[in-house]
Amino acid sequence: MRKYLSMHHYPISVSLVILFLSTACSKGPVGDLSIFLSTPDLVAFWTFGEEPGEQRVSVGGSQTHSLSEVGGPIARADVGPFSGYSAYLDGRQYLSIPYQETGDLNICGPNAQVSMFAVVKIHDLEQSRTIAGMWSEGKGKDDDTGTRQYAMLMNMPTYGGPRQLVPHISAEGGVTMRADSTKFPWCADYAATKQEVPEERWCTLAFTYDGKYIKAYIDGVFEERMPDPASDKREDPYFMQEGPGGGNRGMNPYYHGRGIFCYDETLHGQTKPDGGSAFTVGARYAVGSMLKEATIGYFGGLAVFDRALTDEEILKLHEASHIEQLK
Repeated sequence: MRKYLSMHHYPISVSLVILFLSTACSKGPVGDLSIFLSTPDLVAFWTFGEEPGEQRVSVGGSQTHSLSEVGGPIARADVGPFSGYSAYLDGRQYLSIPYQETGDLNICGPNAQVSMFAVVKIHDLEQSRTIAGMWSEGKGKDDDTGTRQYAMLMNMPTYGGPRQLVPHISAEGGVTMRADSTKFPWCADYAATKQEVPEERWCTLAFTYDGKYIKAYIDGVFEERMPDPASDKREDPYFMQEGPGGGNRGMNPYYHGRGIFCYDETLHGQTKPDGGSAFTVGARYAVGSMLKEATIGYFGGLAVFDRALTDEEILKLHEASHIEQLK
């Protein structure tokens, strides 16, 4: 039988994931990396071709960004769009860059824009809720110590996003604040797709934020979605009366015209004592834990841009990923 994981010299526990991976066959790269590298305003792109124990190093962009393993060596699977490989996360591991080393991934400010694009194959969407971002939530309900910025998340039913792709943007870092300065118990600012995130197959997931609207895409496609206030739990005036012109904020796109939170130790050192958020892949700090909603599945590519890409650009990236050739 073909050895499917690069085992190197790591503990035998890593080999347990062979049970999930043994049916795949490496075909080498199938995606067109050049399309990503030539798209303007690329900050970082990871192909996840490195062996367990190695840092996952970005290509493209003006800075190099190295993701470190947390929770032990992360298995490498012999299938992936851009390197012929992918990182396999088992729900007990993730990748991280400390806040102090995030460099130009630290996208924030009142006029900031951001886009993220991922090629993934997700297992267990009930558990798997985090793709990537700078998103530290704090210890739970009504905790305002978080340092949220931007993130691509999944399956957030609180405000109408069960099993959907739900990209988040935060202006406050902590919980969302209404115009009258009253607070939600959580961050409420996210778009939500019509479609559910696919499970057990390769897909592309993406979002854009242009300083006003968050848009979410599955397999390169944006589908408009309007809120159903009762079923989406968005009856609060914040959702229905504080959007453009005093109307609703929408669902996809979702109106969020207040920019992205910037952590400043001078301003936030007392109220947010844990400091700025790391950039993480596959997990985030939520309800006092990094792993409660950590993702199980394959990561074959991840891109971050500091601009809102167009619908046409997102579709072009999807087509360049050639996920139909991945098994």
